[in-house]
Amino acid sequence: MELELLLSFLGASVLLSLMPGPDNIFVLTESITKGKSNGFAISLGLMLGVMIHTLAAATGLSIIIQQSEVIFSVIKYLGAAYLLYLAFVSFKEKEPILNFNTDERDKTVKIFPLLQKGFLMNILNPKVSLFFIAFLPQFISKNGFNITLQMIILGIIFIAQGIIVFGLVVVLSSKLTKYVNNPKFWKTTKWSKVIILSVLAITLAFSSK
Repeated sequence: MELELLLSFLGASVLLSLMPGPDNIFVLTESITKGKSNGFAISLGLMLGVMIHTLAAATGLSIIIQQSEVIFSVIKYLGAAYLLYLAFVSFKEKEPILNFNTDERDKTVKIFPLLQKGFLMNILNPKVSLFFIAFLPQFISKNGFNITLQMIILGIIFIAQGIIVFGLVVVLSSKLTKYVNNPKFWKTTKWSKVIILSVLAITLAFSSK
């Protein structure tokens, strides 16, 4: 795998993880209202779910890429279309109403139910699978080693940076509230998300096997 591809993948992954979405907003609100331990546990559960989606995408897509140029092209263009759809959804997104009620804090933290909650939130979301099917192939090296292994490595990188980003969200949760509730912040991040997803879609559409 080329270092340039890995660095590009890491950069795109970090940017996407930083964009406010259902997962990191949920981690943020849980951290503020119920404590940092809750936020860390849910973050880990979410990343465990990402691991399953990565393995599913890696094993299924690698077979398709190796066996059929036509099917791969169809999936590539469908993936690009899906990323453009996500860009459109981000464009139509409205600023959410967030309720930070710190009275809900509970000093007793049961880790396993929180891990399970984060895991199920992620694994039961088919949009995550579609995203990885659209996202991972862009960073596969055609001159590299086994395609399945390449995708698994990319998935591990995504999970590692996701844990770091979500961990920062948890640690800085109390200081992030003023930014999350700022309309300018939402406008900036919305357009950033639209641009990033659009660029990824165009890159995928013009990529070669």
